[in-house]
Amino acid sequence: MPAEPAAHGAHAARPDEPPAGSAPASAGTEKAAPRRLAQAALRDLPWEIGVAKPDPTVVVDGVTRTFGGLTAVSVDHLEIQRGGITGLIGPNGAGKTTLFNLLTGFDQPDTGTWSFDGRSLGKLSPHQVARLGVVRTFQLTKALSRLTVLQNMLLGAQGQRGESFLRALVPGTWRRQETENTEKAMELLQRFKLDAKSDDFAGILSGGQRKLLEMARALMSDPQVVMLDEPMAGVNPALTQSLLGHVKDLREEGMTVIFVEHDMDVVRDISDWVVVMAAGRIIAEGPPESISQNKAVVDAYLGAHHDAPLTVDDEDRVLAEAEASIAREGHPDQGVISSDRPHPRRTDR
Repeated sequence: MPAEPAAHGAHAARPDEPPAGSAPASAGTEKAAPRRLAQAALRDLPWEIGVAKPDPTVVVDGVTRTFGGLTAVSVDHLEIQRGGITGLIGPNGAGKTTLFNLLTGFDQPDTGTWSFDGRSLGKLSPHQVARLGVVRTFQLTKALSRLTVLQNMLLGAQGQRGESFLRALVPGTWRRQETENTEKAMELLQRFKLDAKSDDFAGILSGGQRKLLEMARALMSDPQVVMLDEPMAGVNPALTQSLLGHVKDLREEGMTVIFVEHDMDVVRDISDWVVVMAAGRIIAEGPPESISQNKAVVDAYLGAHHDAPLTVDDEDRVLAEAEASIAREGHPDQGVISSDRPHPRRTDR
């Protein structure tokens, strides 16, 4: 494993990866095939920012977004591999959620283009982006608390004929579709273990159950790309494991998953590829095991000098500032310590 992963493409294989050149998975291991396909597609890529993916589904070019004088997002080039799970990580304020908002039509950039399967998503509203197959969830769940769990699910179905005013007057034009949507919703609720809550108001669900509901509702539209904004935030450990399993299942069903997360154990567990943001920019890309070795990532999270020892002069300066602060607290009428008495240097080094 190289010490500077951004400069190399090779890396050690994970235990669950088949060796290069091995035969396809047998029928008994079909469940693992999508993960292996995603990992195989990304295995030999260099760990470089903006690296081209073998089969990208989402491509971002030159996207910037500023708020006043603050640059929230500045992404030169980013590609998301189809059929894999891509983790988007970074410290608070890195621009992760803003990037999600831009890609899904909840915000518009100052410059740049972005596309899904070759079709531009620029200037599209959120519902238009969702109809193309790109859906998202939110860090703060958006369940409609005064509707039942089942009614929340039905809102996610696409192309409902009964939404037309004229067709709504003729139940025969939409009743069968409504029945099919209800059956589909109940199947998803059963899969997410929420079927017993179908007639309960969404507002009485726990935080973790709302996360499950939002993910289940997103699947009502049969998406191709699912974007999850901190799906594990505020969820108890038991439901966290359930959510992790559901995210992995999305990949097994052929969907592309992009998720924001702070828990590196979660990122390492489910990600095929990781993109790191800091101060609005992408500072690293690579497989999960490469990220912890990347100096730029460590500096972004812990500070560039987090492990640098202080010099003798630095220690004397810090000591003098601390003693001055203590003296001011003991003598509030004295704004500063007299500077005519030099601070003694430490001689025990």
